[in-house]
Amino acid sequence: MSFGFFRKLTKPAPTPVLERDHVVAGRTLPLRIVENDRARRLTLRIDAGGRGLRITVPPGLRQGEVDRFLDRHQGWLEQRLAKVPDRPQVRPGIKIPIRGVPHLIIHEGGTRGTVRQSQDESGPTLVVHGDRTHLPRRIADFLKREAKRDIEAMVARHSEAAGRRAKAIRFRDTTSRWGSCTSDGVLSFSWRIMMAPTPVINYLVAHEVAHLREMNHGPKFWKLCEELCPDTERCKAWLKRNGGALQAIVFE
Repeated sequence: MSFGFFRKLTKPAPTPVLERDHVVAGRTLPLRIVENDRARRLTLRIDAGGRGLRITVPPGLRQGEVDRFLDRHQGWLEQRLAKVPDRPQVRPGIKIPIRGVPHLIIHEGGTRGTVRQSQDESGPTLVVHGDRTHLPRRIADFLKREAKRDIEAMVARHSEAAGRRAKAIRFRDTTSRWGSCTSDGVLSFSWRIMMAPTPVINYLVAHEVAHLREMNHGPKFWKLCEELCPDTERCKAWLKRNGGALQAIVFE
């Protein structure tokens, strides 16, 4: 989500790149102001899941002009943030999806900080052992391990079909994108994708592997992507529709 505002270029006193808080409709969000030499306008963006705000500004923009820009678009921010899903905190008693299937989080004490999938009369569960304060981190680590296992196997399969090999595979908690591919063949994925259904995970991997051959989103890229994942359109639509809710889950 973004909103641009064109302005005349001037040469005011320089403003350093900075981070600060900004309050919108009672919510305090981190705001990052980033100078970009190529910027010719102010661009306001809401991070995935409503985690924060980012303004890209031309070099040398006065702080007061940034403040006025925010004031003018406060209503726009309120409208957009009202559509952002709630940010549920990972804790016992709530459900989070694993490969698209909701799992009830259950905490059981003990010295071993293990996480296991199970099943009881209420349905699928995610049982977390160890200190209660470490539960969110243990679940995040569990998702990272699952991502490494599943996605590395998918990359190998799609890479063979595409005739390209990845230089490396990395896993991060990114807020702006689900995956990426560098020009030298390094693939990166958000481990949060393990909360999506397996076909959507497969689509994301096929998408990034296709970039190993086509570093663009042109017709040849989408043709290859659909060859690797025939369900591309449906999975792409699912991720666009539901991805924000997965990004909003708090693992802290």
